[in-house]
Amino acid sequence: MSEICHRSNTRPVCVGNLTIGGSNELFIQSMCTTKTHDVEATVAEILRLEEAGCQIVRVAVPDERAADAIAEIKKRIHIPLVADIHFDYRLALKAIENGIDKVRINPGNIGRKEKVEAVVNAAKAKGIPIRIGVNAGSLERHILEKYGYPTADGMVESALHHIKILEDLDFHDIIVSMKASDVNLAIEAYEKASKAFNYPLHLGITESGTLFAGTVKSAAGLGAILSKGIGNTLRISLSADPVEEVKVARELLKSFGLASNMATLISCPTCGRIEIDLISIANEVEEYISKLKVPLKVAVLGCAVNGPGEAREADIGIAGARGEGLLFMKGKTVRKVPEETMVEELKKEIDKLAAEMEEKRAAEEAQKANA
Repeated sequence: MSEICHRSNTRPVCVGNLTIGGSNELFIQSMCTTKTHDVEATVAEILRLEEAGCQIVRVAVPDERAADAIAEIKKRIHIPLVADIHFDYRLALKAIENGIDKVRINPGNIGRKEKVEAVVNAAKAKGIPIRIGVNAGSLERHILEKYGYPTADGMVESALHHIKILEDLDFHDIIVSMKASDVNLAIEAYEKASKAFNYPLHLGITESGTLFAGTVKSAAGLGAILSKGIGNTLRISLSADPVEEVKVARELLKSFGLASNMATLISCPTCGRIEIDLISIANEVEEYISKLKVPLKVAVLGCAVNGPGEAREADIGIAGARGEGLLFMKGKTVRKVPEETMVEELKKEIDKLAAEMEEKRAAEEAQKANA
């Protein structure tokens, strides 16, 4: 291919109950920080991730204890589970046997052909996809000798090498990632990959850093990639609580209009006209709407003079003034409310609108099902 393969034109691949690729929908992924053999801790972390909006979760499988834990973990979670395997093909076989939804390997690192074939046959028998994880920091020796250092062309060549191993075994349920810590390298690698094959792409900037620095770096890199129509799943890799990864991913997708089931907060940058504690109010409202599963736009503004008009695209909002606030919908003032009850009144109206949106969506889905 000489043109970018838009995410909606990628090959559909099933991961658990999700279909990755073949549409404009992107799914948010994260990775557990727990020891996978510690079932209680791993399940607890996954349930927190689910609540935050995570849709796929990966766990490390470095040994048999981790592989054996997969069956019990699967029973107690509600999103697809991915096994991260390195080198030992037997761990991949055990993970597949125990009900994993996807395996992340590099076929070239598994060993002899018969080992790769064993993994592929097991995955094929259970309809389990394989993610090829190309990383700029761990390219094969022959690739580095050819290019001298990690390059986008080298990363694509590595991906195609691993893809061919699977395709030669008539396996095509493939997802590919092209991760790099260097933002420009990652952007170039994903763009070239999207022109080289039509398998779904999992996006990520690896080793991006701490919560603040990693958020900025990931948003810069993944934002550029998303803007080109590339990517079917993504993970924001942070040296932080993985729940923070999900929060950042949600905001990034909302910024590009790629999230249809998330609420958005609009708030002003503050100035000397503000008469209320806008920052704490905005944070409180943001936390309140973070778990909503509807595309509700909520505004929190500090100026009652310009506020409602400046946020007319918001479904509902408040604009502060001295001692009171304006509650408005679609830019039109609904009523004045006392400052001390302003946030609670906003929350009540948010709940009403969210319920109406959910009811409308349920009716539309029922109508489609009966069509």
